[in-house]
Amino acid sequence: MSTTPETKWAKSGDYHIAYQVVGAGPLDLVFMHGWISHIEHMWEEPRVARFLERLGSFARLIVLDKRGTGLSDPVPLDRLPTLEDRMDDLRAVMDAVGSQRAALMGTSEAGALSLLFAATYPSRTAALVLLNSYARLAYAPDYPQGIPAEQAQGLLRAIEEGWGKGVAFEALVASQASNAPMKNWWSRYQRLAASPGAAVTLLRSAFATDARAVLSAITVPVLVLHRAGDPFTGPEHGRYLAEHVQGARYVELSGVDHLFFAEDMDRLLAEVQEFLTGVRETGEPERVLATVLFVDIVGSTEQATRLGDREWRDLLDRYYAIARRQLARFRGREIDTAGDGLFATFDGPARAIRCGSAIADAVRVLGIAVRVGIHSGECEVIGEKVGGIAVHIGARIAGQAGPGEVLVSSTVRDLVAGSGIPFGDRGRHSLKGLGEWSLFAVATDMRQV
Repeated sequence: MSTTPETKWAKSGDYHIAYQVVGAGPLDLVFMHGWISHIEHMWEEPRVARFLERLGSFARLIVLDKRGTGLSDPVPLDRLPTLEDRMDDLRAVMDAVGSQRAALMGTSEAGALSLLFAATYPSRTAALVLLNSYARLAYAPDYPQGIPAEQAQGLLRAIEEGWGKGVAFEALVASQASNAPMKNWWSRYQRLAASPGAAVTLLRSAFATDARAVLSAITVPVLVLHRAGDPFTGPEHGRYLAEHVQGARYVELSGVDHLFFAEDMDRLLAEVQEFLTGVRETGEPERVLATVLFVDIVGSTEQATRLGDREWRDLLDRYYAIARRQLARFRGREIDTAGDGLFATFDGPARAIRCGSAIADAVRVLGIAVRVGIHSGECEVIGEKVGGIAVHIGARIAGQAGPGEVLVSSTVRDLVAGSGIPFGDRGRHSLKGLGEWSLFAVATDMRQV
């Protein structure tokens, strides 16, 4: 289950820098998104969530919003952070999580910060991973691969005029140009991450940045990954980095995206994992057809406030005890719990439906109601964890259910045809980032057999 990690804040001078920690691997990895970011909204796009979860499977992953963007403190446009400020912010986050030394992974514009930090603080930098990044973005006579001034001005104007409407989506994620849900996510990501003025000012600052002078001072291991068809920063930028950083390893990936999360993600992540750990995934994660079930308590915040911490904890213990008895009865496998939420898988959709209905009925004695969401689809199995798009769909369906309702996808309804389980049509629903789905409610008078 992809649950948005807790956001915390580190103090850097007078500013609060938002960060999250994912996983508990043997090495620390700081991931920095280029240009703009919003570390909570990133998790709303399943592909991004899967990318971050995979990094967190072999490292303690640390992600942050730079000063002036996302959930970090806003700043006036004429005081957006310099590279020096951003190095201070990065050190503050590392100190807050107790990281003495970390690998840095910077995409696009975050590459310059990663390079400068590694050159300035080699004792705190274990390695660098640079993805579709560059030392200099703008054209210069001695840097012909850069973006010419007139093209840069045109891009800045387009961003200011179209900000918050998904501007540049088709160029930055060309492989998903026709993916309307992802474009909607990207549009909201823009609105949450930065104002139009901040977005333009940050990109203008990127055009003015030149980190080529520090390349000869990099002494840590460096992996440069670049898409062959990146339309924003072509592979010439990546090759330049590899040629001018002693010992750097260069890997050119197929694809046409500038952003990191849509194309051939498994190859990219395998390269990163092997570089940082020496271990490469032997193949694709195991994929199985499974039915996923999500349960959570309706109005849990209000209940917790009314009861107080101790009584709420006692109620949760009784609720989970009931749910686990039903999981055992219907051969469900508990995958995760978070707060008042339960995530489980089944080897058949009918058992999942009967289990969800049994839980919804049984917890009424506690004076609470739950909502249940069920979906069947291909899932990825990595150790004891289960992930993939099917998991996200199941979680979104649960969010659409009403009190005491067991809501299933049309896929589940079709798979149990002939079982005698009655359904009511709940119409089509838009599941955030996943398009529209036809949903069906299990009839409340159904009894488990």
